[in-house]
Amino acid sequence: MAVAVIFIDQLTKFLALEFLTIFEYVPVLGDLLGWRLAFNDRAAFSLGGGSTWIFTLTSTIAMLLLIYFVPRFHTRGWLLLGGTALGGVVGNLIDRITKSPGFPNGHVVDFIQIPFNFPVFNIADMAISISAFLVVVRVIRGDKIGGNK
Repeated sequence: MAVAVIFIDQLTKFLALEFLTIFEYVPVLGDLLGWRLAFNDRAAFSLGGGSTWIFTLTSTIAMLLLIYFVPRFHTRGWLLLGGTALGGVVGNLIDRITKSPGFPNGHVVDFIQIPFNFPVFNIADMAISISAFLVVVRVIRGDKIGGNK
């Protein structure tokens, strides 16, 4: 699952860089969904400007923790959630390492725009956010993280 998320994330970012002009809005579903290329040096929802190296470090730690814990999960559902989260973290980490202005301050490529003045985001952001939300829901419902043997 992680490999699939990383592949889709990096492919869509490549396509965004090839075909979109920075900050220009391209409607897909009118005002409901569109493409808008942006480069993000912040965390989710544009928090923490100027601290990109901290996000690179945090993402690296999150990746290592997920690599350690996900294989120890016991159910398919937890494995899918862990793999999805890992793919999202690695997708954005690749940008922070490889994109301008360079390691460890690279900017994440964002290109998905929805209404309500919501920040522009990408596939990796979606993978991280959806996984985190579903983990919280499962834990609130009483599921043990990783499942039972």
